[in-house]
Amino acid sequence: MAVPGQDRPVAEPVDADPRNPESPGPTVPEDEVPTHRRTIEVEVFEDGDDLVVVGRLQDARPWVPAGSGWPVQVHDMELAVTVRRSDLVITDARARMDRFPHAECVAIEPAFRGLVGLSVARGYSRAVQERFGRTLGCTHLELLARTIGPVVVQAIPSSAFRRGEALHDDPPEGAAIPQGRSGTAAARTVPIQPWLAGSCHIWAADGPGPDKLALGWRPGRGQYPAPSAVELRRSAAARDAGLPADDATSGDRAGEQSGNQAG
Repeated sequence: MAVPGQDRPVAEPVDADPRNPESPGPTVPEDEVPTHRRTIEVEVFEDGDDLVVVGRLQDARPWVPAGSGWPVQVHDMELAVTVRRSDLVITDARARMDRFPHAECVAIEPAFRGLVGLSVARGYSRAVQERFGRTLGCTHLELLARTIGPVVVQAIPSSAFRRGEALHDDPPEGAAIPQGRSGTAAARTVPIQPWLAGSCHIWAADGPGPDKLALGWRPGRGQYPAPSAVELRRSAAARDAGLPADDATSGDRAGEQSGNQAG
């Protein structure tokens, strides 16, 4: 099924696990020592009205024997930024290299102060690439900077849940039940947070995320992963028909307690 004005195909609503069990994908030989290992870790901390984000990138060669003279660890770099919660703008930034291949590598650290003023919402990855891509920066710190943006987006719901705040308004009383991807724009009465809208196929304008919000589902506690939009729609229809709760699908808890992370 195609959506006018869009080049990408649109998946039909699912009522079952869409993965193909007959295609397990690549497998790693048992007891195989990796040729290379890259580890990226990002942590987010709350500081009043700000989020402090610390990312660390490490590269290692696990196969290198002790005493061989070859370096086991080739990169260990950290990038820390402060993000203002109200508008997701970076207000402070610091890069630090603890392990690097060339003595001159550290000269690029101050350049990453240039992250200040960027919003980690829409257009962030492109802005980072324009400022620090290729010869303008460090390949690894630039990747770490791009990685931080989506992590902040994930931290917004985590922070809201921790504070007991709601992410989305409730739909107006008596709002129509969305009936699927066709002709439901008018029924989607719950505004989508700007940092979430269009962030993935779930939160596309015609995706299942907006339908779920209109059906009363809210991210948070409860069933994880969240029920499909098909499941929630059946439950809503059963409730409107006055059927006993046992006659609805497992998604009938959506309006009160089923949950999922925002993205």
